[in-house]
Amino acid sequence: MTTIVVFTFAGIVLIGVLGFVGRRKPAADLAEWTVGGRKFGALTMWFLQAGEVFTTFTFLGMAGLAFSGGVAAMYALPYVPIGYIVLFFLAKRLWTLGKERGYLTQGDFLQDRFGSKALGTLSAVLGVLFVLPYLQLQITGLGLIVKLVTGDAASGTLSMVIGCALVVAFVLWAGLRGVATTSYFKDAIMLVVLVVLIVAIPTHFAGGISAVFHKIEQLHPDKLIIHAGANDHVWFITSMLVSAIGVGLMTLPHSWPALMSARDPKVLRRNYTWMPVYELCLMLPMIVGFAAILVVPKTANSNGVLLSLSKDVLPPWATGLVVVAAIATAMVPAAGILIGISSLVARNIVRVRSERRQFWINHGTVVIASALALVLGIFRPDLLANLLLLTFSGSVQLAPANALGFLRRVPVGKVPVLAGLVSGEVVVLWLTFVDTHLAGNFNAGLVGLGVNVVVLLLVAFATRRAEVPEKTGELV
Repeated sequence: MTTIVVFTFAGIVLIGVLGFVGRRKPAADLAEWTVGGRKFGALTMWFLQAGEVFTTFTFLGMAGLAFSGGVAAMYALPYVPIGYIVLFFLAKRLWTLGKERGYLTQGDFLQDRFGSKALGTLSAVLGVLFVLPYLQLQITGLGLIVKLVTGDAASGTLSMVIGCALVVAFVLWAGLRGVATTSYFKDAIMLVVLVVLIVAIPTHFAGGISAVFHKIEQLHPDKLIIHAGANDHVWFITSMLVSAIGVGLMTLPHSWPALMSARDPKVLRRNYTWMPVYELCLMLPMIVGFAAILVVPKTANSNGVLLSLSKDVLPPWATGLVVVAAIATAMVPAAGILIGISSLVARNIVRVRSERRQFWINHGTVVIASALALVLGIFRPDLLANLLLLTFSGSVQLAPANALGFLRRVPVGKVPVLAGLVSGEVVVLWLTFVDTHLAGNFNAGLVGLGVNVVVLLLVAFATRRAEVPEKTGELV
């Protein structure tokens, strides 16, 4: 146990140090800090964008989903590649606009394309609200990882405090460059660990990967089909669609700095050609989750099955490396989320003209957002749990606005877009918190998106009809 603890805290410190190393020179302005001066090449972009996908949820949650839901967990396998296929065609247009118009955030893009500060501010507020729970999830996940392997809640809390402090420090010091540097380490160690685990765990408990699925077919055949219940076909398809739309139309705010940091559009298109193949790595923790079905009690904490089996199979030093990989999948995405949140606040919510004051507001937001997530993670870990349900279903309501903004000539004004966005969010809130059974297993975000689009079209039609008499009167 001592070996695991030493590896754990050494790993946390190492990630923090790598984040500090990422800084080349003091950031001259918010653009340098947020998007690295738009100078990142293909290799850096590869790990930076992959870092947005491989999070604590990917590393531990995918194994947990496979353990509890069987093949229903595979809804997460196709949506990122589908989203990247869409971005292959859209990224050049978005990057070019960002370069020409100076976009750093989603709020910048929507405000400029629709000529509306209100839309820019609203989208920024929604973005912060939707990803703040996601930030807390990473920090809480860090504490959970350490608690699971040490059995000591105090060690888990201490790791959250140290990890959060180091993330804040290197984000303030190096900005997106610090996130990029730590992303190299995160993906490298994560892939090595996962490859070892999908060989060692299935071999130890079943005799190999194929033997795992043969035994599941004999002992737990229900895990190999999508059946009626909470995770049925409707849930599978609608959840996959909402997630694919969210990725493909860039509705999560922390994905914007990474895309805008590319050196040129060719870098992005090259990455989006091959990244769908890279996302197949999501299968690796799922295989561990399937192996857990054979040996772990059903009542066990599903998010802890990967670490639990690692302790049973690997020596302490190797388990320590698994823990370091898991910690990296918490700390590095948390850093990227902090950059997304702070940039939205500084650019689109608290509006100041002075670049220096904007920079200080940005840095202050990093500290405040991380402190809030840490305090809630320690004392009220479930407070934002319900809001986490809105991370994807709520943020996807920005998809129509983003899609229209990508067009060379925006065909509607700000009023229809605002009306649709507000209507969609109201529907999602209602279905998530008030009448939770009304939509059944149909994803609330997809229902809200349908209402969003219908309202947008109706208001656009009504406002266009209202403009006709005015123009006719002017001609007369």
